[in-house]
Order: sequence, then structure tokens, then C-alpha cells
Amino acid sequence: MHLLRRLLLLLLLASLAFPSALHQQPRPGPAMGCIDSKSTLARIIAQGLLKYNAEGQIQNIGLLDQLNVSGQVAQGMVGWLMGGSTNVQQQQGISIKITNVQLDCGGIQMSFPKEWFSANTSLEFDIESRVPLNENIVKMHACMGLTTEFWLEKDKFGRRELVMGGCRIALGSVGMLDPTEVIPSKTKHFLHNLKENLGKLTPNLVANQVCPLIGETLKQLDVKLLKGLLEQVTAYEPDQV
Repeated sequence: MHLLRRLLLLLLLASLAFPSALHQQPRPGPAMGCIDSKSTLARIIAQGLLKYNAEGQIQNIGLLDQLNVSGQVAQGMVGWLMGGSTNVQQQQGISIKITNVQLDCGGIQMSFPKEWFSANTSLEFDIESRVPLNENIVKMHACMGLTTEFWLEKDKFGRRELVMGGCRIALGSVGMLDPTEVIPSKTKHFLHNLKENLGKLTPNLVANQVCPLIGETLKQLDVKLLKGLLEQVTAYEPDQV
């Protein structure tokens, strides 16, 4: 009994000396709460793009076919390059393809009063071109961003439902990577035209592939989840939502 009393006394003294350790749990700070909430939504979008194989769909875009269909070649692109040639093998030697696709689903914005969301998706990829006048593969690098807006809206019964807004191109650019070998002057002219036309055409082609996948992913979200994420943000950042 004497030993038991001593143990009880030690436990009592410990509880008095360290009350916070026994009765309080650590609470995340404002930054942690905001990041956790927004990163949850970004992770959901990223998983959706992975599920629907967004990278594969981007890589499968037939850039050469699209350039021909869009009429961009009328001003001396592929037609100019092959204009004086009747060699079928030379014509078939032209190829343009997308490789090394990278997607980042960061940049989530939320507004609690309006129950509004904005998701920014950045994309980077290489464009590899091979032309008959140059045996080497010439690489270009493309960067672009997509902004998708969506919000919660109440129906006539007061129930919230998800409403999809626009998915638009926030920015886009295509630039040449430094070639390892000298490029003939005629090929330089072709590649310059190619870069200019791809810069105009590629962002829309990529957006047409990615935007529907983001929309399909968001439509499957539980409205209660989105409402909960908004409440987390406003709890930690009341002046910034």
C-alpha cells in the first residue's frame, strides 16, 4: 500500500507540473490551416488528371495535323519547306510531337462569402521537331497556365450545388531550346515560323484536352467537402477570403 501511495503521489505532482502536456493538443497556426485546406483541393485535381491520363492525352495531340487543318502552313511552313520537292520519303520525314509533360495543380484561391473557387494549373512540355533538311531533333519548350473557376450556388430549395465557370488560358509561350549543332539557314526560317505558329495554336489545343478533365474531376466532388474547405480557410484567414 505504501508503494501504491507513492506512485499516486508522483502522478499527481506530474499532472500539476505539466498540465498543458496532459490536457491540450497542439493547434495548427493560420498558415498551416490555409495550406492544408487548399492543398487538399489541389491534390484532388491532380489525382483526377492522373486518373484521366491528362499527360497521355496532351502527348497524343497531332500538332502537324493541326497545323495543316488550321491553315497555319499556308504562309510557308511545311508547304514552303517541301514546295520544291516531290520526294515522298522527304515529306514523310517531318514530325512534330509533344514530350516530357509536367503538370502542377497549385495556386488555389477561395472566397468564403461568395463560396467561389479558382484553381490554377500550370503545364510545361517539350516539342520535338524533325525536318528533312536537318537530321537532328530540334526541341522547343512550352509553358502555359490554365485557370478554372467554380462556385457553390443554392437552388430554390436552399440546397447547394456545384456550378462550373470558365476554364481559360492564363498564359502561354513557346521558346526554342539551344541546339547542340549548327542549323542550316533554310531550316532556321522554317523553325522560326513553326515556333510562332505553335505559340498561337498549342495553348488552345492543350486547353481543349485538359479543361474537360478538370471539369469532370470537380463535378464528382461532394458539395459538403467544398463547404468544409471554405470554412477551414475563413477560420484561419478571416480577412483574406
